Amino acid sequence: MVNLLNIQPFVQSVAEAIASALKLEVEIVDDDLVRVGGTGRLRVEVGIKQKRGYVNRFVLKSGQLFLVTDPGKHPVCDVCELKGNCFYTAGVFCPIVADGNSIGLISLVSFTDEQRGKLLANYGDLEPFLAKMAELLASKAKEQLALQNLMVTSNHLYTIVNSIQEGIIAVDNAGMITNSNRASQRILNLENENLVGRQVKEVFPEFLACQVLKNYDEIVEQIVIYKSGRKRIELLSNAYPVLVNGKLVGVVESFRPVTDVQRVASRISLTDMRTSFDEILGSSIQMRALKEKAHKVAVGESTVLIEGESGTGKELFARAIHSASSRARKPFVAINCCAIPDSLLESELFGYEEGAFTGAKHGGKPGKFELANGGSIFLDEIGELPLYLQGKLLRVLQERKLERVGGVRNINLDVRIIAATNKDLSKMVNEGEFREDLYYRLNVIPLQLSPLRERKEDIPVLLQHSLKRFNRLMGKSYGGFTSEALKLLSTYPWPGNVRELQNSIEYACNMEAEDTIAGESLPLRIRQFQYQSENVDLVGVRLRRKMKDVERQVLAEALQYFGTSMHSKEKIAEILGISRATMYRKLKEHGLG
Repeated sequence: MVNLLNIQPFVQSVAEAIASALKLEVEIVDDDLVRVGGTGRLRVEVGIKQKRGYVNRFVLKSGQLFLVTDPGKHPVCDVCELKGNCFYTAGVFCPIVADGNSIGLISLVSFTDEQRGKLLANYGDLEPFLAKMAELLASKAKEQLALQNLMVTSNHLYTIVNSIQEGIIAVDNAGMITNSNRASQRILNLENENLVGRQVKEVFPEFLACQVLKNYDEIVEQIVIYKSGRKRIELLSNAYPVLVNGKLVGVVESFRPVTDVQRVASRISLTDMRTSFDEILGSSIQMRALKEKAHKVAVGESTVLIEGESGTGKELFARAIHSASSRARKPFVAINCCAIPDSLLESELFGYEEGAFTGAKHGGKPGKFELANGGSIFLDEIGELPLYLQGKLLRVLQERKLERVGGVRNINLDVRIIAATNKDLSKMVNEGEFREDLYYRLNVIPLQLSPLRERKEDIPVLLQHSLKRFNRLMGKSYGGFTSEALKLLSTYPWPGNVRELQNSIEYACNMEAEDTIAGESLPLRIRQFQYQSENVDLVGVRLRRKMKDVERQVLAEALQYFGTSMHSKEKIAEILGISRATMYRKLKEHGLG
C-alpha cells in the first residue's frame, strides 16, 4: 500500500523546500491525519495525529484542492469546537493522489494577517505549484512501494533458490558467473570460495552452460562429470538460455549428484511398494510355513532363489524379504530378464559409459545393479538370462564388483540378490541351458511357492480381498458371491494362480449388475471347466458300467467252456492272469459263484 510514512525524510525535505520558497508554514499529513512533515511551529507536531482536522478530512474525501479564506466561517468548520477562535488566518489544502486514492495532503497555512495577504495574493501561482509538489510526493511514495515490493520479491527468490537442494549457477552472456546458491557450493565442495565474477569455463569447463552460450539451445537431463582433484562427481544437469527480445543475456544451469537422484527415486519406490509378510494373504499350511521361512531368511544377506509358477507372487515375497531386512530403507530394484531384448539387457543390468555404442547417452548411464547399491536387486525370470550374460552375472556375484559396458573401472557393489523363476533350473542345467556354477550361486536359499490349486483353503480369503479391492477401485459395493459362484471358483484349478484369480474377479465386477457376484458373471473358461468336469464324470460312470458288463460276459463264457469245478476256476484265473482270490471275488460280484 502506498504510504507517505515510508518516505518521511523526503516528505520533510519537500515541506521545508516549499516553506523556504513561499515564506509560508507547511504541513503535510497522510490519509490517517498523521503529520509526516511540517515547518515552523508545526514541525514539533510531526509524527503526531491531528485531533480535529475537519478541513483535512473534507479534502481527503473530495480529492480536490480547497481554499479557506476565513477560517470558522466555512460550513466545514461548523462542527469544530475552535470555530471563531481558529489560530489559522487562511489556508490552501492540496490532496496527494496516487492511483486514484488520496494518500495525504499538503497544507499551506498563515498565522498572521501579513501571511494571509501573501497567501491570497499568490493563490493563482500556488495552485499549480502545490499540484506539482503533490504529484512529486505521490510518485516518490509509489516508487518506494515498488522498491519495497522488489526487495520482498528478491528476498523470496533468494530464499527459494537457497532452499532448493539442486545446485544453481547463473552466468551472463560473456560466461561470467553472476549468481550461485548454497547447494551448488556444497555439491561441488566449494563452500569457502566465492564463485561470482569468475568465468564458468575456467571453474567448470565440463558444465553445459558453456555449450548453451554457443548454440542458445537448452540441454535437459544430461550427465556431467565434475572433477574436483582426484574426485569425480556425476551430476544430472539442466541448462537453459535466458533470452530478452530474442537476444541471449545469460544461462541458468541446475544440477544435482546422480546419487541423490537415485536416492530420491528409491525413496519414492519404497514409499509406494514396501510390502510386509502380513500383506501376503493365505493361511494354508504351505503358505504359513513359507512365510515363516522367508521371514528367517530376510534378516540375513544370503542370495535367495524363489521358484514357483507364474502368478504365485514371487515378486511380492521378494519385496517382503527386502522390507524385513536391514536394507529396508535402501533401494529395491526389480528387473524382468524376459521383458528386455537381449541386445539391451546387458546395459540395463550393468550400465554403460559414454560412447559405448551408437545412441549411448552423454555421460553414460548407471545400470540396475548400481541403482540397487546398498539395497536389493530382484532378478525376475532369471531362467531367461542369455548364456553369455550368465558368466558376467556370476562374476558380479563372486567379486561384488562390475564394469559398465564400454568401461574400464570397477564399481564396488553392496547388493543383495533375490532371483526368481518359473522354470526348472536344475533341468536346464542338465540340458546345458543354464550354467551350473551360477545355479549354485543363486540357489543358496531356495523358496518354493505352491500353486493355488495345491492350497485351495487360501482361495476364500483371496476372493474376499480381491472383491474389496475392486469395490474400492471401481466404486462398487458387491456384498459377496452366490453359492454357485463360490463352487465354480473353488473347483477351478487356477493355472494362472493368484494373478488369474484377481483378473477373474475384476472381470466379474465389470459384468455383474446385481449386488452379489453370480456364476454367470464369471469368465467363460471358469464356467466351462465345471461343465466339462461334470461331463467327464458321467462318461466315467458309463465306461465303468460297460467294463463291468464285459467282465461278467467274459467270466460267464469261460465257466460255460471250462466248467464250474474248483480246478476249472483255477484254470480260468491262470488264463486271465489274475489270482485265485480275485477270481472268486469277481465271480461273487457278478453272481456267477
